[in-house]
Amino acid sequence: MKIELVFIPSPGIGHMRSTTAMAKLLIDSDDRVSVTLIVIPSQHSGNVSSSNISSVYTESKSRLHYCHLSTGDRPTEQTFISYIDSRKPLVRAIVSELASEVSTRSDSSRLAGIVVDMFCTSMIDIADEFGLPAYTFYTSNTSYLGLQFHVQSLYDEKKLDVSELKDSDAEFDVPTLTRPFPVKCLPYVMLSKEWFPYVLNRARSLRDTKGILVNSVAEVEPEAVKFFSGENMNTPPVYAVGPIIDFKTDSKDSDDEKSSEILRWLDEQPSNSVVFLCFGSMGGFSEVQAREIAVALERSGHRFLWSLRQASPVAGCPPGEFKNLEEILPEGFLDRTVEIGKIISWAPQVAVLENPAIGAFVTHCGWNSILESLWFGVPMAAWPIYAEQQFNAFHMVEELGLAAEIRKDYRRDFFSGTGEIVTAVEIVTAEEIERGIKCAMEQDSKLRKRVKEVRDKLHLALMDGGSSNAALRKFVQDVVENIP
Repeated sequence: MKIELVFIPSPGIGHMRSTTAMAKLLIDSDDRVSVTLIVIPSQHSGNVSSSNISSVYTESKSRLHYCHLSTGDRPTEQTFISYIDSRKPLVRAIVSELASEVSTRSDSSRLAGIVVDMFCTSMIDIADEFGLPAYTFYTSNTSYLGLQFHVQSLYDEKKLDVSELKDSDAEFDVPTLTRPFPVKCLPYVMLSKEWFPYVLNRARSLRDTKGILVNSVAEVEPEAVKFFSGENMNTPPVYAVGPIIDFKTDSKDSDDEKSSEILRWLDEQPSNSVVFLCFGSMGGFSEVQAREIAVALERSGHRFLWSLRQASPVAGCPPGEFKNLEEILPEGFLDRTVEIGKIISWAPQVAVLENPAIGAFVTHCGWNSILESLWFGVPMAAWPIYAEQQFNAFHMVEELGLAAEIRKDYRRDFFSGTGEIVTAVEIVTAEEIERGIKCAMEQDSKLRKRVKEVRDKLHLALMDGGSSNAALRKFVQDVVENIP
């Protein structure tokens, strides 16, 4: 029997990339599986990035298909949640058409379920309408999934609202961590009175699915895997199938000339000599903060590749480029560092991290970026910005010892009740940045040794007999058994 799954990723490019790579891994692992991936365009921009992804992840024996929703009317004043909900009629129509088409095939195919992104849980309603099992692809880590469930349990069972602890120095135990977790490292949505109900509802929706695919590795998060494998758990099965890394589309987000120039420069640098600074698709800074980074880089004495962009004044919009670096950076900085540094806007991150010249990675702690850094054995310096990145920074620095700290509780979230950016009043100082860079760049350190050990575990997990490979097979087996 052949089975068809529908994947619905979040419009964010990081989610699109990892979901598409997940779908490709799934169909490559089992000839019975086909995937239709429904692409929701970004609320604030065109659909170029999504098109680039589908152009490199082409159909595999006609078992990977893309359905791009029309851009249509996309009011930017909508919240992300209401925007996703507004796409439901379009998604429903595609699922209806697919269900009819699959039912007429002559190869005993079955529409086996819908796999929704962790931010698209409202689409579970569509699965229910068609009598299909719903699953979740969780693009963050298993430990953070545990935090979501724990926060919901605290509220539902003990009436503890963690948003009331905002601005406190309190700590509390999270069952997927081995040490107390500080409230100040909770994501903004959990500390916001307005958004906290959404957090609770999303966790409840996750509990109602048939299973959760997590982009993580059992050996990296043993405490979390132990928690979810315990008896009497009121959660669906959790499958740690990572690391799911998109190796293909990285170079498609910009022209080959820019990418080649960056990589040529890296090829000219000594091994482990360059610190790479890159802060994700939404990572930009003010002029004041950019100057502090420049001072830190010069003081550190290390070679650097710096993806520098300016924070957008509009909530949810990608950062832009500084028009004149000489005006915003310290006087003479560009001249003094011309031989050892390179400032860029866009970066082919995977290709950069793979280069032997990279000695450390200053990162915003997005989960995709963390996995990419660990895959290539590159130590990190943690500088979270928004979403669950503060949790990830704590996880990497304190829990797992895989990153140095710049400031793990720094935050600048991209939404609030008014739709304006929530800006951080504090500036991360040059001293903090320099200290984190030097720690991450230290050769023969315990940190570097630990990262190399985890790199090997990640590679083994995806091989035949590895934990992630086994979890993926178990997921397919359970999907077949859950077919209505």
